[in-house]
Amino acid sequence: MVSNNNNNSPKIAIIGLGYVGLPLAVALAKHFPVTGFDINEERIIELHSGVDRTGEVDTQTLRVSPLRTTSQPSDLRHQDIYIVTVPTPVTLDNLPDLTPLQKASETVGKALKKGAIVVYESTVYPGVTEDFCGSILEKVSDLKAGQDFFLGYSPERINPGDKEHTVERITKVVAGQTIDVANKLKAIYGKINNDNIFVAKNIKTAEAAKVIENAQRDINIAFINEIATIVGKMNISIYDVLEAAATKWNFLNFKPGLVGGHCIGVDPYYLAYCARKLNHEPEVILAGRRTNENMGSFIANTLHQELRKMDIDNARILILGLTFKEDIPDLRNTKVIDVINGLRALGHYVDVHDPIAHPLEAYTHLEIPLLATLEGAHHYDCIVGAVSHKPYLNFSTEIFKTLANTECLVADLKNMWPHIEFPNGIRYWSL
Repeated sequence: MVSNNNNNSPKIAIIGLGYVGLPLAVALAKHFPVTGFDINEERIIELHSGVDRTGEVDTQTLRVSPLRTTSQPSDLRHQDIYIVTVPTPVTLDNLPDLTPLQKASETVGKALKKGAIVVYESTVYPGVTEDFCGSILEKVSDLKAGQDFFLGYSPERINPGDKEHTVERITKVVAGQTIDVANKLKAIYGKINNDNIFVAKNIKTAEAAKVIENAQRDINIAFINEIATIVGKMNISIYDVLEAAATKWNFLNFKPGLVGGHCIGVDPYYLAYCARKLNHEPEVILAGRRTNENMGSFIANTLHQELRKMDIDNARILILGLTFKEDIPDLRNTKVIDVINGLRALGHYVDVHDPIAHPLEAYTHLEIPLLATLEGAHHYDCIVGAVSHKPYLNFSTEIFKTLANTECLVADLKNMWPHIEFPNGIRYWSL
């Protein structure tokens, strides 16, 4: 049985304070004593000063929160609940990289006490929590899972930048190694979302539910991307097609474009890896991945051909937006870089502007020097709307006149400017 010590107010430790961990830690800290741990000391210093570079938690909320943050593993001792929210990336070969989970489990294992519960929120394929993480915890702690400590799983559903579907407003799935553990997690998570909890049959079921959520979105977007490619060859706008199709009551209105980020562009590979371990070739899942992975090069080649039609070679191109998604600074697995590299490989000169991304991160991780401002930016042969940040949505005809050369291609990947009246010499193109 799970220990009844601190049953009414368990001490909770959150491992990883990124897009998932920090909002969860702040929400739980309203009801329980919570310690937030992250190995990035700079991140901890920023949080202590009330700064969340992800933009998920505002400064005032951070400053009044009783959440305790630390980068010291010794501060993780004597906790009742550990919730691991570290990323689960893939390798260069698109295989699951469980290194962050391994290191986090080792850290927790060193602090683990009898009766504690270790919950994983990271997206994995079925079996990772119990078979991979559980064995590491056992080895490091010299305790037995299911006997001396217990495992749980509650898949994260954070949508970066989404202020509507926050952790307090969504259904939370929980699963436990025992019924007692599941009920305890139901009570704890229920404190932050008005008991909007679904208890999954077991941990593997919850793991499977999570990994298919993003794989499903990936496949649906891939279908629309393929349709965009087809209708584009007929000079039909995919957005016009979607507007008409969406009038049917059961049409799934997915949008075309670049599919990056840490979830949709990654999770299907976890599911595919699991399928292959079971001697099943995941044809649909990987077909969707191939389609979406190729969109960056497809867009670069298409823009190159459109510029050639205008007798423009070695164009000066301005890319607007670098992050993987609108209105957030997250650059992880952004596919805008594929468009940039593709255009450069075709002989074009590319500048990049992004008002949301952190310039140092852009240069350090992607080797992209961001324009600090659009003031003084002129004479571009091509302007690419790659990410629909709010400042770009407000662009006017006059802004394009300032940025554009006499002859210019405006490529709108996100359908931001279909109603703008462009002056003569500026040609509008969208997916």
